[in-house]
Amino acid sequence: MKQNDLILQTVTKVAAFVILLFAVAIFLGGHYSPGGGFVGGLMTSAAIVLLLLAFDLKTVTAILPIDYKFMIGAGLLISSLTVAGGLLFGVPLMTHAYRYIDVPLLGHISLHTAVLFDLGVYLVVVGVTMTIIQTIGESE
Repeated sequence: MKQNDLILQTVTKVAAFVILLFAVAIFLGGHYSPGGGFVGGLMTSAAIVLLLLAFDLKTVTAILPIDYKFMIGAGLLISSLTVAGGLLFGVPLMTHAYRYIDVPLLGHISLHTAVLFDLGVYLVVVGVTMTIIQTIGESE
């Protein structure tokens, strides 16, 4: 007997979109409040896992043709360069810089190197989590 997954797939499309929006909000607010790359990465992975549950692996891979092992390496490189960047300016490791700028539609915002570090952590968390999930899923 074949199940009709139309309701699950429709709800998953909406829920995954909402989860991804919240993950971006958590990621961008991470240097001001709890959250950041780790929590945002976990939430993004949860949205992708939800897609994997509603659809099959081939469909999700066709939509998101991402090599998660490459994502891990890119995240480690970004985080490492951000951490070691302080050495170029003669300050201790993990010293982050920030600057305030005026953007026409957004107003007075701040740019932080902590966001680059969080981006690296985000990529590593998504890459590792999805590599583990896909490895477990392919073994069945």
